[in-house]
Amino acid sequence: MDPFSRPTTSMSWRRYWAASWKNAMPPEERRERVLRRRLIGLGVAIALLLALAASWAWSPMKSMLDLDTIVAALRGFGQSFGVPAAIAGFALAVATAVPLTFLTLVAIVAFGPWTGFAVALPGALAGSAISYGLGMLLGREAVARLAGARINMVSQRLGERGLLAIVLIRLVPVAPFPIVNMVAGASHIRLRDLLLGTAIGMAPSTLFMMFFVDTIIASMKQPSGFGFGLLAVTVLLLAAGGLGLKRWISRQGR
Repeated sequence: MDPFSRPTTSMSWRRYWAASWKNAMPPEERRERVLRRRLIGLGVAIALLLALAASWAWSPMKSMLDLDTIVAALRGFGQSFGVPAAIAGFALAVATAVPLTFLTLVAIVAFGPWTGFAVALPGALAGSAISYGLGMLLGREAVARLAGARINMVSQRLGERGLLAIVLIRLVPVAPFPIVNMVAGASHIRLRDLLLGTAIGMAPSTLFMMFFVDTIIASMKQPSGFGFGLLAVTVLLLAAGGLGLKRWISRQGR
């Protein structure tokens, strides 16, 4: 885009100049800005997590919402419905934009680490296939109306790198889970690549929740500075590992 040409009637001056200067920015500087924003976002997320855990431990929230009761209710739910029904419910929920991280955490608490993983992964893959099929049926124009401006960036990445792009998008989400699946379906990306990339990309966070959910619950029941510090360090290490893996995969794909 020429930064000195006039905007079209459908584009406001504010959006026009933002797009112009973004396109004029060197690619290296754009990447640095994106990385800086992501690191800031990660720091804010960790601060919010620690604040939530502290407020749970040392505020009236703990007495209003008993953690033991919530955990017992989730585990009772798991025993009542069984794995097949849970996978089906997981798939439908994730296909309708219920956050994947929340559903995975609920599955692990309800069924335990290994069975929860056996619910979360097939459920996420089935939900991906559902929204992928919906994207194929609706077509690109309809999906564009649902996804908004993000579809161009997501579609471009998927078209350029296929499987690698899906892995990267799952590691560092740039759009809601079902939107990526629908864009892949509308863009005629192979379903096999979508499912394989989803399985690889969601593995780090799912394994983290598998191995540390009991530690997180114990820290909330019996708060200590050491427990919160260990949790923060673990989250930072996981994020650093995911970022390192993302950069390595990006270099391999060039």
